[in-house]
Amino acid sequence: MLDQSYYQTADKIIASYGKKPGSLIPIMQGIQEEYRYLPGELLTYVAKEIGITEAKAYSVATFYENFSFEPKGKYVIKVCDGTACHVRKSMPVKDAFMKELGLTAQKHTTDDMLFTVETVSCLGACGLAPACTVNDEVHPKMSPEKAVDLISELRGENA
Repeated sequence: MLDQSYYQTADKIIASYGKKPGSLIPIMQGIQEEYRYLPGELLTYVAKEIGITEAKAYSVATFYENFSFEPKGKYVIKVCDGTACHVRKSMPVKDAFMKELGLTAQKHTTDDMLFTVETVSCLGACGLAPACTVNDEVHPKMSPEKAVDLISELRGENA
């Protein structure tokens, strides 16, 4: 069960876009921006508030890859595995992030909610391969060593 403050925040976001079915995506984006994920209970609440079925809201949320029902860390690291990055060894970079953070194929977010590591099909930074982003900031020409250094740097920002 979510704290009442989640519903109050949702109400503010809904009010800013209007209580209409066409506002679903911007409302979901606003909620995800606020909490770094889309709580299922809140999606159900939004659907009711804007007059659509819960099934419709979930079908939209699951259609778009950028919506997540799982909480994400403060730093979302996206490792590109598009063709250019893959041939330039992006997977050893991802493996270095995962090892440094103690993550596995089943666990993508650290227990302290600081880091989430994801693989994406393309970042559109092919000339900078292998590339990754941290909260949408591009980090070019990554290596496993640079990945470990980046984690250390980010941990230092959090101290």
